[in-house]
Amino acid sequence: MKRLVSLVVALLAICGLLAYTSHQLERTSGSTGAKVLNLYNWGDYIDPSLITKFQKETGYHVNVETFDSNEAMYTKINQGGTHYDLAVPSEYMVAKMKRAHLLKPLDKRRLTGWQNFDSQFLNQSFDRGNRYSMPYFWGTLGIVYNDKFVKASQVQHWQDLWSPQFRDKIMLIDSARDIMGMSLVTLNKSMNTTNPATLLAAERKLNQLAPNVKAIVADEIKMYMTQNEAPLAVDWSGEAAEMLANNPHLHYVVPSEGSNLWIDNLVIPKTAQHTDAIYAFLNFMSRPENAAQNAEYIGYATPNRQAKALLPKAIRNDRQFYPTQTTIKHLQVYQDLSPAKVALYNDRYLEFKMHH
Repeated sequence: MKRLVSLVVALLAICGLLAYTSHQLERTSGSTGAKVLNLYNWGDYIDPSLITKFQKETGYHVNVETFDSNEAMYTKINQGGTHYDLAVPSEYMVAKMKRAHLLKPLDKRRLTGWQNFDSQFLNQSFDRGNRYSMPYFWGTLGIVYNDKFVKASQVQHWQDLWSPQFRDKIMLIDSARDIMGMSLVTLNKSMNTTNPATLLAAERKLNQLAPNVKAIVADEIKMYMTQNEAPLAVDWSGEAAEMLANNPHLHYVVPSEGSNLWIDNLVIPKTAQHTDAIYAFLNFMSRPENAAQNAEYIGYATPNRQAKALLPKAIRNDRQFYPTQTTIKHLQVYQDLSPAKVALYNDRYLEFKMHH
């Protein structure tokens, strides 16, 4: 009997240990478990102290996994086998994920901060009525210039870049859609056109810019510009914010005649499991004080109108990153084009790169 009791006690101890281990694994792996939130985000795209604050406030443990491109994020979610509760795609990728039935609709009845968002960042063409997406950050495509070499008055518009005085002085971000888009704006055409003749005209216009192009690169632009190795660059506002923070001679301009408006968004993948945690987090991040703190940490523009009002005057009145209404009205959101239409852009852009 004694041996039997010992055996039962031992078995109970093993069961308890297994249950505890299983609970710990649930907490760390983040795949299941009620008190967990699995966030799939871009690298360094949330203030870590906000994660800590959310965990303390709610008791949910947040697991953060990162991706480096919309396409990589899409592939992983589309392949299945993941249980992300929230992901952060850009506008065109929201449309693509929606079409592929990879998203769950938002339950607006559970959202407490929706009224805090600026209406101009809601109800966009990629997700009418914001059925699936909550805006997270937004930004633009523009011109970075160094005041040691270039005066502000010389680069207020895209067409200024074609000036002969800028021969071999411009760095371009290596992005077909953006560089073709910039050229299309100078021709007074839509950045979403799929007309082959119009795209050919945009490529020819870019070929005229080629003598002014010092290099077509990616992340290296930040290093070149920060170290005063180039006077001009075409890049995104988020990248520009980082450059400006590291070199007081750098400035950023969004041409008032038109440019790209990008919006990153929080969405719920269809395999999400922790509904209560999801809505707790969405409500936490849309609280003005938290959204303002996140915007200060990241350096990107917040779509949260109430949060913007809490930002230091120098930030919220900075026309480089919060342009005037007139400029915003001329900004264009990229539409998610079919692979065949994207190929039209890529082909024309590659022709230009070869020309360069």
